Amino acid sequence: MNREKMKAMILAAGKGTRVQPLTYELPKPMIPLAGKPVMAYLIEHLARHGVGEIMVNVAYLHEKIEDYFGDGQQYGVQIGYSFEGYSTTDGTVVPKPLGSAGGMKKIQQFSNFFDETTIVLCGDAVIDLDITAAVAEHRARGALATVITKEVPWDKVSSYGVVIADKDGRVRSFQEKPAREEARSNCASTGIYIFEPAALDLIPAGAEFDIGSQLFPLMVALGLPFYAQTLKFNWVDIGTVSDYWAVMQSIMTGEVEGLELPGREIAPGIFCGLNTRIDWKSTVIEGPVYIGSGTHIEAGTHIVGPCWIGSGCRILGGAKIERSVLFDYTRLSRNASLSELIVFRDYSVNRNGKISHVRDSRDLWGNALDRRSRSRDIAPVAPVGSVVRVLA
Repeated sequence: MNREKMKAMILAAGKGTRVQPLTYELPKPMIPLAGKPVMAYLIEHLARHGVGEIMVNVAYLHEKIEDYFGDGQQYGVQIGYSFEGYSTTDGTVVPKPLGSAGGMKKIQQFSNFFDETTIVLCGDAVIDLDITAAVAEHRARGALATVITKEVPWDKVSSYGVVIADKDGRVRSFQEKPAREEARSNCASTGIYIFEPAALDLIPAGAEFDIGSQLFPLMVALGLPFYAQTLKFNWVDIGTVSDYWAVMQSIMTGEVEGLELPGREIAPGIFCGLNTRIDWKSTVIEGPVYIGSGTHIEAGTHIVGPCWIGSGCRILGGAKIERSVLFDYTRLSRNASLSELIVFRDYSVNRNGKISHVRDSRDLWGNALDRRSRSRDIAPVAPVGSVVRVLA
């Protein structure tokens, strides 16, 4: 296979409502995993498989994605963007997503970008799929389109759209989140697709159109060569806030292949970024724990991993943190206690997705509105001293 003859499309225009409040200020592809946005892992993986040109459709908080990834030089690829929306007469930019298929059609009409086999991926999952092999199989079958599926436990099928294919892999029908007793397949669509350019001719111009719910059923109805490949690979999907908490716990314990904790390991299971300060007097840290750059952990703190503490945080003395994720510039009050929470800006979310606002939890962490100004009183850099009590 000629690796130069493959392009990619990353779907990144959605609002990510099921991951709120994390997406109140971040587009879903920018949610961090082990210190990097989810989409960064996708781009790196595409580059490893020889994909040199990537289009990204954007809408909600589009500038966050564009400013971070730029033209892709740092990844050794070229990245282009297609904004879905419009500008009002006073210059206000209004996002208006066109759906996964509609976004591709807009790009195709504008520049005919999709002139070769194209791998399409949702921007909110980390994968280690052998893209090269999947595309080779797609071409060998003479497919117009391919959906990559993965077997999931039968008791989990109600969380997925499942694909029903015959023994040769030809797709025959779909079920959207079927009940266990009604499910005809446990092969879940992973949101990874392979298209030939001619498939885009089926998408109506200027309309909101979805790949999974509209384009694929149309292809089945027309009897076109549309196949499923059910493969074994790692697929880390962030569908909900609960998923995010679980994924971060798995990353911290080393269960997600290819995602390693950054920083320097100062003691078994305890990793630190640059310019961190830990006052070890009466402090107990039970790994795995990551402590970000510029963070100050005061004396008497108790941290129980798996735990991720972002950059610029201030954890006041006597606080206890268990199996939680603290985003950058979080200030935790003295003697506060967090257990199995995600703390993001003005909000906390427990592992089951229940959201609390800072105004209801002022005893736990400082007012998020001035979190950056409060963090300025972090003491100057000091080397990590002798460990008084560290458990890993």
